[in-house]
Amino acid sequence: MQPWNERVVVVTGGTAGVGRATVRELARRGASVGIVARGVEGLDAARDEVEALGARALAIKTDVANPADVESAAEWVEAELGPIDAWVNNAMVSVFSPIRSTTADEFRRVTEVTYLGVVHGTLAALRRMLPRDSGVIVQVGSALAYRSIPLQAAYCAAKHAVVGFTDSLRSELLHDHSGVRVTMVQLPALNTPQFDWVRSRLPLRAQPVPPIFQPEVAARAILRAIERPERESLIGLPTVAAIQLQKLVPGVLDRYLAWTAYDGQQTDEPEDAARADNLFTPVGVDLGAHGRFDGLARDGGVLTPPAGAPTPSQPVRIALLAGAAGLVGALARSKIRRSI
Repeated sequence: MQPWNERVVVVTGGTAGVGRATVRELARRGASVGIVARGVEGLDAARDEVEALGARALAIKTDVANPADVESAAEWVEAELGPIDAWVNNAMVSVFSPIRSTTADEFRRVTEVTYLGVVHGTLAALRRMLPRDSGVIVQVGSALAYRSIPLQAAYCAAKHAVVGFTDSLRSELLHDHSGVRVTMVQLPALNTPQFDWVRSRLPLRAQPVPPIFQPEVAARAILRAIERPERESLIGLPTVAAIQLQKLVPGVLDRYLAWTAYDGQQTDEPEDAARADNLFTPVGVDLGAHGRFDGLARDGGVLTPPAGAPTPSQPVRIALLAGAAGLVGALARSKIRRSI
């Protein structure tokens, strides 16, 4: 296995949240890191952190929605740091809003960054990895890539698109007997700064739906995916439950989320309608990896089987999920009765 101090890894969206935590973890292991993002403040701070840890860093101001910028960033990384061994597609933007209040431009921008940014990064990585017949591409996903929730339609749709794109690419690589691997890491709710700079039309401040995990949980999963690129990794029991329940009882989840996900995505604090957001332009501050939910977030206890671990038999999985579905249905019915 290639030592980390001999690897070059690109992380898009590498200045905040999951991306920042991933950059830090890569630096701790000695990897050289290409940090790709829009905000100069975050780029400078992330680069300084990597260098303070004794690793090499290249910070590149890039909007992943622009394919020429992404290609230029890839060229720069290889010129300065060496051949790219892994590329982590993590950049994202979102809008918290009912669909009826979301504009076409907002849908377009979320799609350009959260979905097409993945396409652009993947294409740049493939141009370099395919001739060498080696390399790993990590798509950072979410439980919302399989189970959409209200108030985040643009983001959910973009993550669904990433799954479709990645499945097609994986089959093509297998057909070509390529040594390049692509893997997707589906994440649970995380304590990141996005809830303080996401565009929002909610009356109250946005929050991740509990249980909440620290971004370092995601970072460790991403590095594990680089080392052992499986088809897909589901991080955390909430992610596993959401994806499996969507397969078994999607209608039950529709109703459950209709009655719980509005309150579940908001705190009790009023939103500041005048605050800046990062949808079209960076906010101009360095917010680091963590959001404002440190008191609620877990850094461990993620019940995800390691690679190669045995999984429950199909009957056991069905029984467990059926029980969970029954609980979800009971909660939904109880909420409906209380509202009448």
